[in-house]
Amino acid sequence: MLEDLDRTINDIEKETQQLLIEFNVKKSIKEKLENDLSAKENELEEIRELMDVLEQVKFLLQRASEYAREQIKQQIEMLVTHCLQFVFGPNIEFQIELSEAANKTNAEFYVISDYDNFKVKTKPQDARGGGVVDVISLALRIAVIQSTNAYKNGPLILDEPAKHVSSEYIANVAQFLKQISDIFHRQIIMVTHNNYLSEIADAAYKVELKNGISDVTLVDEKEQNKL
Repeated sequence: MLEDLDRTINDIEKETQQLLIEFNVKKSIKEKLENDLSAKENELEEIRELMDVLEQVKFLLQRASEYAREQIKQQIEMLVTHCLQFVFGPNIEFQIELSEAANKTNAEFYVISDYDNFKVKTKPQDARGGGVVDVISLALRIAVIQSTNAYKNGPLILDEPAKHVSSEYIANVAQFLKQISDIFHRQIIMVTHNNYLSEIADAAYKVELKNGISDVTLVDEKEQNKL
């Protein structure tokens, strides 16, 4: 009887030892998992903080981009409006409308004409005929060149820049080009058949086709005034 009891106690002790070993092993695994979880939670928190910082940086970059874009937009609007008003009078202005689509910025151009305090907003091609389109195209080229650093130096080369502008306004275009050259200190090289535009030049050359060969001659002031 006592032997059976001793055997039972021994079995219980062995089983208890085994359970203690298993408990300690599982406890160690649990502690490791808790440590791993804590480390991952810390990493997750760091990632969240980093994401917050990146979102703030992204927001600041967007605001900076929007501000820079708005500044350039206003500069272009001002220069093109100045050009239009110089040529056609004070009752006209240029407007750019920006919109976002498919992560791209789109720009639409409009002309605002003032008829006795009644403003009409149209596309350039629908405003007062082709002359307006020519003047806007000319002014946009100048505005883009002067608003960026891509083309700091060098001449402005124009090919028949105002071929659709009527004789009523062509002299104003000539004076505008002269003003642009003086203000921005930029040489203008222009090909034109228009007398008003050639007369403002510091030097004019006449190109004639003779026997299939282009003959280039310098036009003196007297002859230039007769052209």
